[in-house]
Amino acid sequence: MRIGLTGGIGSGKSTFGQLLASLGAALIDADQIARSVTGPGGAAIEAIRQTFGPDYVDAAGALDRARMRALAFSDGDARLRLESIVHPLVTQRSAEEARQALQDGRRLIVHDIPLLVESGRWARQLDAVVVIDCPPETQIERVVQRSGLTGEAVQAILSHQASRPVRRAAADIVVFNGLHCTLTQLQAQAAQLGQLFGL
Repeated sequence: MRIGLTGGIGSGKSTFGQLLASLGAALIDADQIARSVTGPGGAAIEAIRQTFGPDYVDAAGALDRARMRALAFSDGDARLRLESIVHPLVTQRSAEEARQALQDGRRLIVHDIPLLVESGRWARQLDAVVVIDCPPETQIERVVQRSGLTGEAVQAILSHQASRPVRRAAADIVVFNGLHCTLTQLQAQAAQLGQLFGL
């Protein structure tokens, strides 16, 4: 079975994915793959250089994330061009990892995809969509604490992600992970989901 795991920045999606992996699920992390293909010498780097210019590739040969973030959030066309380079590579690598997990006998494959709802690319490939949900205020607080970004910067990121109602509407299962949800409570929800999906 293949499920999509999604949630806005700071929702706890990655933590929940790790909890499912600890129960035996194969976890395929789209963000990690995106970092790989945009890292030093990654598969997306030459196309990024050709599309955006050498200023968007740092001295190590990786995407200059801060510069690209500033451009992508101020210019929707630039964001779409970047996505048109990176997303197909992420989709291809995800499919390869899923095939390997199936060959290895994994019963549950979890695709951790931050922009699952926004991309519209995944619906036909997944058996279910799990949304990790929390209020936007909680997302902002968590991201500010862990990243050093300002609240305004996090709000700008949120404004480019699917809204909470849109994300919830796309879900087959919603896992609530509000500010006062403990790790123990989140583990219990992961265990319930694992049982539901045969782990």
